[in-house]
Amino acid sequence: MKKLAVLLILALAMTFAYAQDDYSNDKIQTIFSKQRSNGGYGAFTLSYSKIDGRDAFISGGRGAFIFDHSLAIGLGGYGFVNNIDYHTFLENQPPDYSLAGGYGGIFVEPIIGGRMPVHLSFPILFGIGGAALIEDYGWNSWEYSHQYKQYDYDVFFVIEPAIEIEFNLTRFFRTATAISYRYTSKIDLFETGENVLRGLNFGLTFKFGKF
Repeated sequence: MKKLAVLLILALAMTFAYAQDDYSNDKIQTIFSKQRSNGGYGAFTLSYSKIDGRDAFISGGRGAFIFDHSLAIGLGGYGFVNNIDYHTFLENQPPDYSLAGGYGGIFVEPIIGGRMPVHLSFPILFGIGGAALIEDYGWNSWEYSHQYKQYDYDVFFVIEPAIEIEFNLTRFFRTATAISYRYTSKIDLFETGENVLRGLNFGLTFKFGKF
């Protein structure tokens, strides 16, 4: 017990000494401090989700201003489609349905430890979007293209909070692994659940800019 107590006291002393040294080397920043550093970035994302029980691909981008390495505010937009593994190579087959659409809006992104090589950020998107039920009539051998028809569509509101683990690869380039939850208002589409667009996303984000 005595050895354990000594080790704990030494660990606390070292932690306190490191904190004091770190404090002495950092200037205290105030609201009107000229030491603040602002920047900005542009990013594109690739994500996977389940929509209506089918694999869905989501891609998009966002751009933001960064305030003092700790808060980003900007705009983002994303497009999605499910049933991406469906292929019809023969004519006269019955049509299949896919959900496609997009959403976008304003996002706010608190950043924790932005100067660290690996750190966290918590972007939250507030926006509006649209979804369409698409009929795929298959491959047209005469026109060498797929035949699509929009069957039904609706507009929705969306809130999407996320957690990102960011990796500072260079001064101007970062990557992040992300998990988010897409929460939408009720969807009104033919023979489709009203909460069909709600669900988890798993993705990668690539950021370029001045951080």
